[in-house]
Amino acid sequence: MNIPEQILDPVPIWLLFVGYAVISLIIFQAGYLLGRWWQERTPDEHEGLTGMLVGSLLATLAFLLAVTMGMASDRFDARRALVLNEANTIGTTYLRAGYLPEPQSSDIQNLLREYVPLRVVVADNAQLVANAARSVEIHEEIWATTEELARTTPDSVVLGLFIETLNDMIDLHTERVVVGVYARVPDTVLYLLVIGAWLAVAMVGYNAGLTRHRSLLSAVILIVALGAILTLVVDLDRPRDGFVRVSQQALVDLQEQLGPPSP
Repeated sequence: MNIPEQILDPVPIWLLFVGYAVISLIIFQAGYLLGRWWQERTPDEHEGLTGMLVGSLLATLAFLLAVTMGMASDRFDARRALVLNEANTIGTTYLRAGYLPEPQSSDIQNLLREYVPLRVVVADNAQLVANAARSVEIHEEIWATTEELARTTPDSVVLGLFIETLNDMIDLHTERVVVGVYARVPDTVLYLLVIGAWLAVAMVGYNAGLTRHRSLLSAVILIVALGAILTLVVDLDRPRDGFVRVSQQALVDLQEQLGPPSP
């Protein structure tokens, strides 16, 4: 399994916010100075059209932020729901394995005890890849044991129920990999948001330069608000780190309930 990384992934969330805020203040000041220079050069020009442009840019940016926030929050909710679904499915598979004949029953339950800790998301990419690889190996081991039971007891209703939940467990592994690793907000959308936010801040500063009335408090409030939303979008889109994380408590509770695997 290859874990694709976006260009902003190595940067901590707090540093993204601080970097965005500092650059935005510089852009605002540059826009203000440019507006003053242009007003001195063309004193008869009115700022009305520029004010309309600023309003239009901010409205467009608000729309893009709302759409992107929806994309990021949907992915976050999907990851959270999959954790709970997987914990329930593994628990059901474990219980149904208890009805299988020995020694297959104990072997499968022991493999599931080893399986549960592997499903808890970790921040380290190398460990995440190793856990996913071992998870697939456990799938294959359990499935091979199940195939042997199916050949010897093809009409077993209990075995059919076990196979049903085992299929669900394997499918949920694939879903968690796709949603947690590959289904992210595209880089292009994030770049568009950042560039659009900086353009809007620059135009606000430019308009302030034309009118020669600059409110640093208003500029700081605008920059902080835009920066907070942008960093929240990035945070929600990061499946393994950041301030807003999907709780793994359902899997942790299941791990404590099943206990450690036998040596």
